[in-house]
Amino acid sequence: MAEPTQTHISRILRLLLAALRPPPGAGRIALALTLGVICHAIFAAAVLAMIVAMAFGMSQSLGAVPWPWAALANAALIAQFPLVHSVLLTRRGGAWLSRLLPEGGTLATTTYAIIASLQLLALFALWTPSGIVWWRAEGAMLWVTLAAYTASWLFLIKASWDAGAEVQSGALGWLSLMAKRRPVFPDMPERGTFRIIRQPIYLAFALTTWCVPVWTPDHLFLAVSLTAYCLAAPMLKERRFRARYGPRFDAYAARTPYMIPQLGRTKRTSHDSPPAE
Repeated sequence: MAEPTQTHISRILRLLLAALRPPPGAGRIALALTLGVICHAIFAAAVLAMIVAMAFGMSQSLGAVPWPWAALANAALIAQFPLVHSVLLTRRGGAWLSRLLPEGGTLATTTYAIIASLQLLALFALWTPSGIVWWRAEGAMLWVTLAAYTASWLFLIKASWDAGAEVQSGALGWLSLMAKRRPVFPDMPERGTFRIIRQPIYLAFALTTWCVPVWTPDHLFLAVSLTAYCLAAPMLKERRFRARYGPRFDAYAARTPYMIPQLGRTKRTSHDSPPAE
């Protein structure tokens, strides 16, 4: 179910207020709160691990697999994220998520966020560093790269907000269960960063891998691999959007670049509907 007539803030406030006044049901409420805590704790740990590990160019982590087996272990850590992430977004993957837990249909976004966060946490916490450092920013260059790194993360946060913060964070599922209501998904995103390009989240995610102050062979492998995923994965997402939104998405795609902004060109159209997914 999608709600095209609400703004981001009003939609989230309605969800929060409904969850703060939940209908009776101790078991349902306990399940929702437990999964909410688990989801956001793992989400925060994964984001922190990603920020710190990439800031050090993947030269600092907890992995201790002997070389050369570490190369295979690291490659597996990279591969598991896009593979599982993409499978869970398919119809069959969504059906599996819905059966994974009681109230699985309502909790699908929360379950998905937990799994994706565990994948990211494993990737960045269990990486085995090579011990080779090619370049480390110093002096003024350190501040320049840190500013770029911070900006890329702020871009990712803004794009995630524009897409629907409650979906991206996994909050939609457990808050909807608390409120005993069907999850209301955001409408097709067309405003904010999505007004400029169609895939701002994937672009921002890729940029975080390149705006780092330390470069190692480990990080180059990571950056190239995740950037390739960020370029290819949205094609599958757009296939789903075309099936779901039809001509509306086609019109949006015709006027909005895929991932490279068209600088100096302002677009005003009646299709600029409230932000969403």
